[in-house]
Amino acid sequence: MSYDRFIDERLLTSRDALNRLQIKIKITEIDENARDFSQRFGRRVLINKVLLTIKHTDTEEVEEKELDVQEIEKRMKKERQYSSTNRWLSSSDIKNGYVVASHHLDLLSDAIALDIIVI
Repeated sequence: MSYDRFIDERLLTSRDALNRLQIKIKITEIDENARDFSQRFGRRVLINKVLLTIKHTDTEEVEEKELDVQEIEKRMKKERQYSSTNRWLSSSDIKNGYVVASHHLDLLSDAIALDIIVI
């Protein structure tokens, strides 16, 4: 593998404040028909489904959960009358099919608010 294609694992993994959890998000489905007409944010894609991998560092237990971000957004709008609409993600923030760690909270904010994910 050439150096320019190398992605550091730390760039893709986010941690909680006490370093008890490590989280990685892999994109499993993108809405190909969605168009972003805003040129201000650059080229962005609309995320539909992600695979969330959580590793508990104290027990080394790994759990995976598939999240339908589109359905979570619809549920959030219905139950809470608002949504963060953070399914849009810049294509430069996707590395080898994984979301860069700095944008994990953006994708998971609705799921955390609805207690689908408890961290």
